Amino acid sequence: MRLDLADLRLFLAVVEAGSITQGAQRANLALASASERLRAIEDDAGVQLLERRSRGIALTEAGAALAHHARLILRQRDALQGELRAFAAGARGTLSLYANTAALTEFLPARLAPWLAARPQLNVDLKERTSVEIVKAIEAGLVEAGIVTDAVDAGTLQLIPVADDPLVVLTEPGHPLAGRRQLAFADILHETFVGFPAGSAIQEHLDGRARNAGHPLALRIRLPSYEGVCEMVAHGIGIAVLPASVARRYRRRYDYRAIPLRESWAERRLCLCYRDRAGLSAATGELMDYLAGTSGS
Repeated sequence: MRLDLADLRLFLAVVEAGSITQGAQRANLALASASERLRAIEDDAGVQLLERRSRGIALTEAGAALAHHARLILRQRDALQGELRAFAAGARGTLSLYANTAALTEFLPARLAPWLAARPQLNVDLKERTSVEIVKAIEAGLVEAGIVTDAVDAGTLQLIPVADDPLVVLTEPGHPLAGRRQLAFADILHETFVGFPAGSAIQEHLDGRARNAGHPLALRIRLPSYEGVCEMVAHGIGIAVLPASVARRYRRRYDYRAIPLRESWAERRLCLCYRDRAGLSAATGELMDYLAGTSGS
């Protein structure tokens, strides 16, 4: 059978009205057009569906079967439309988001939890990446958006500040600098450092500042994780510079001192990063607006 949805709606309108004339009116069709389409439906089915009587119509057994399945099909179609609208509106589906370590551990959990709780059919595929990796992934179209530090070179991508995340100097408790209330970058240039792998955003940032000051950093060891750096500092291997949010997190586990770094460039911010707000999917755009504080929910 080659029935379309309009045929099913007309047939049900006639059945529910008990009359071809009234059914045609409900379907917004002329009587002649409705009658012709009903005959075409019966011809296509190869069986009589309606008994035409002087006071209306009656269903045959085949007609009752068609009416039953027509209702099921139209209900399923409505359900499908509802689901697709939910996907289009960002209330259902899965969105991907990349975030650097500071954003993933300190900023996102408290912000993301209530937003996600209000959307029980939406999933978030959250991955930890460095700020440099996130920028490259967005530029390559691998992900729509991420959260990075404003120290990264974002090129033509948009950066929307959402939280302060200044850099601090970590020392072991017995270090000569441990009692200082603030430190300038010049104060630590001659120290031995625990650093991060080459290519990481924070290490590139620090190395660039050290080169500008004419004194490259003396790196004793490089570690890929913030926790590893904190543990090394606590054991006196060297000092480190890392986000204040990370220092607060691992202070419960390791004994060290965190001293504010008195430099304008150390006043870092976490930023939403994406190519173009208008080009984001509904769910990702809604989340970006929420995290930026431009959406109420």
